[in-house]
Amino acid sequence: MHKLNDFLAGIEIYLGGSNWFTLLLLFTGIFFTIYLKFPQIRFFKHALKVVRGKYDKPGEKGDASHFQALATALSGTVGTGNIAGVAFAIYLGGPAALFWMLVTAFLGMTTKFVEVTLSHKYRETDEKGFISGGPMYYMKNKLKMPWLAGFFAAMTIVSSFGTGSLPQINSISSSLYSTFGFDQMITGGVLAVLLAFVILGGIKRIVKVTDKLVPAMAIIYFVGAISVILYNYENIIPSLVSVFANVFTGTAATGGFLGAGFAYAFNRGVNRGLFSNEAGQGSAPIAHAAARTEEPVSEGMVAILEPFIDTIVICSLTGLVILSSGVWKEKLSNRFQNTDMVIMADQYNDSNKKDQDKLFNFLNGKTDLPVFSGELQVKNGIIQNPVSIINSRSLAEEVKVYKNDEELYSGTLPIENGKYVNENGEYFQGNSLVHSAPLTAEAFTRSYFGEWGKWIVSLGLLLFAFSTAIAWAYYGGRSVTYLFGAKGVLPYRIIYCIGFFIASFADTTVIWTLSGITIALMALPNLIGILLLRKDMKGTMNNYLDKFSKEHPGEI
Repeated sequence: MHKLNDFLAGIEIYLGGSNWFTLLLLFTGIFFTIYLKFPQIRFFKHALKVVRGKYDKPGEKGDASHFQALATALSGTVGTGNIAGVAFAIYLGGPAALFWMLVTAFLGMTTKFVEVTLSHKYRETDEKGFISGGPMYYMKNKLKMPWLAGFFAAMTIVSSFGTGSLPQINSISSSLYSTFGFDQMITGGVLAVLLAFVILGGIKRIVKVTDKLVPAMAIIYFVGAISVILYNYENIIPSLVSVFANVFTGTAATGGFLGAGFAYAFNRGVNRGLFSNEAGQGSAPIAHAAARTEEPVSEGMVAILEPFIDTIVICSLTGLVILSSGVWKEKLSNRFQNTDMVIMADQYNDSNKKDQDKLFNFLNGKTDLPVFSGELQVKNGIIQNPVSIINSRSLAEEVKVYKNDEELYSGTLPIENGKYVNENGEYFQGNSLVHSAPLTAEAFTRSYFGEWGKWIVSLGLLLFAFSTAIAWAYYGGRSVTYLFGAKGVLPYRIIYCIGFFIASFADTTVIWTLSGITIALMALPNLIGILLLRKDMKGTMNNYLDKFSKEHPGEI
């Protein structure tokens, strides 16, 4: 599995993990923010009125209300990115990564406004009478680039697995296993059946589920997060300072965290910010296109709220929970995943400044250090060779090797280039940093709820991630409709549910790497497309403002 992850990581480095991609994402947001004169600020109050239905007109074309479209789009974005993704960003880049997530969200409010408006403007009706919209329709109908539209639709289908299905159920099953010991395969099987029940009912059933699920899950998570932050009230100010203090310098080593440079924090913060709110990816416009309105800009206004709720509110809460609790720099007992683990040829001590600097440079890609290859000798679970193990970007301690559910292992293990390659049931366990959902779950125990805090994360993750899988099934289905017609939707949904089940017991790191690739392959044609249609966007917005000002003087 680690070879597959290395291969995918090599691809991801040149796409979603590259500096040029993050800069293109930020440039698009900055350009439209200036070009349209800060619509995320100017129209925020108006967006709240639109989503409440204040300006709705009877008989308008569409399959969902403004609120239902927003709830469905939010259900697609409020998922593992808010619970596991924030933890992953801080684990990789330190507190400064949270700052870049928030910057991405602020600019993303404008990007979302643009992509939703254009996608809604050029939407169509399929042969069954349902609305079909999304970037592929403006690419085909306005840009006259059917090849680009086809590529985007194909990447959306792939991304529905890489973003919407695989990481969602993987995070759910991993969290429920680590918290309650629930078998991951059984968790996947039960939820796959529930998912099939919802998505096979189409958009009508989907919006009925999401418009109730999204508010409920947000309230539950908010209460839990506030309890952690207030419980650690003395750390609130230091946590906020840590987010902003190291924005341009990176985070120095502290506790088990070996430090992260500016480039790493910037890149991972922007990347995880996009994974969280999907601004620029082109996914949410597919849901917003179903809204009942003849005014594309009004639905674009509603979309402004999406990154605000998803990232600026919910991700900030998660970030403060992790930072104020202090767990992000603590070594915790955990079972190592092979893709997170590297066996070094020499021994290191992370309390030694010289060793600390070597490991920092190694983890941030600045220098190479010798890794172990050969036979690892193990006696009663204890490694006999003079090696060090890096797990989850930290120097692991008290490492033992087990086999077959907590039986101490004795024998030899083949290691190639620092990786255990045999995988015959043996596993490593010890103290190291943790990431993703387990990190957030541990942070929630540092509160008034104690160990019960893990229940909140598990329940929140279950609701967040399951709703994301529902929304992405719709996105993928609309893309299948574009490429193959409505007849292809049912086979796609069946395959989607099967993939959902299989991912419940697959390797987490591989799935996160795959999601980074699929995000980039969707975002690239969408970002280029909306930049090409900048004049169309500005004209459409100005026409809406003129018309609205005549109908409702002084309200915008």
